[in-house]
Amino acid sequence: MPDRNHGQGDGPIEVVPVVVISQTFPARPSWIPEIRDFVRRCLAESPLTEEGNREVGETVFRALLDAAGPTGAIQVSFRIFPEHVEVDVLHSNGSAPPVTAPATAGAPSRAAEPARQATFADWMASTLRREGLTHEAAARQLGVSVKTVGRWVGGETEPRMRDLRRIQELFGELPFP
Repeated sequence: MPDRNHGQGDGPIEVVPVVVISQTFPARPSWIPEIRDFVRRCLAESPLTEEGNREVGETVFRALLDAAGPTGAIQVSFRIFPEHVEVDVLHSNGSAPPVTAPATAGAPSRAAEPARQATFADWMASTLRREGLTHEAAARQLGVSVKTVGRWVGGETEPRMRDLRRIQELFGELPFP
């Protein structure tokens, strides 16, 4: 006769409600505001404190940079339990290890919606002016071609997510809310 307890002993089975929310986004920097909005909406009903929500948002952003590749999509998935939240950030051409948010209980909070920042091209142009860098000097520091930097500044293309990590290391916070 099969074991009806499935190896769990004679203890009671606990059913815990969980909400699963998942969305896939293009792996492009211009989608970071939409990804962050998705994270905010998901965490609005979470059991985390405001500080916990902020930490999860920052952790997801770091995971986005780690998971990103030259093409493809990024999937962000939340599992919201009564007392904690789990988050996975996966890239379509591979995956990052799951990122689990801290189990911080508290009243849910709603983050205020910040105003949308300037485009990446505007930010990059002003950053190069602020730093006194030519396209050539920036390209050397970032490990890309001068043509690539020119396309970023001109708004023709955006950097790959993997390039954003180096840009952030050199120039600080990116223009995304």
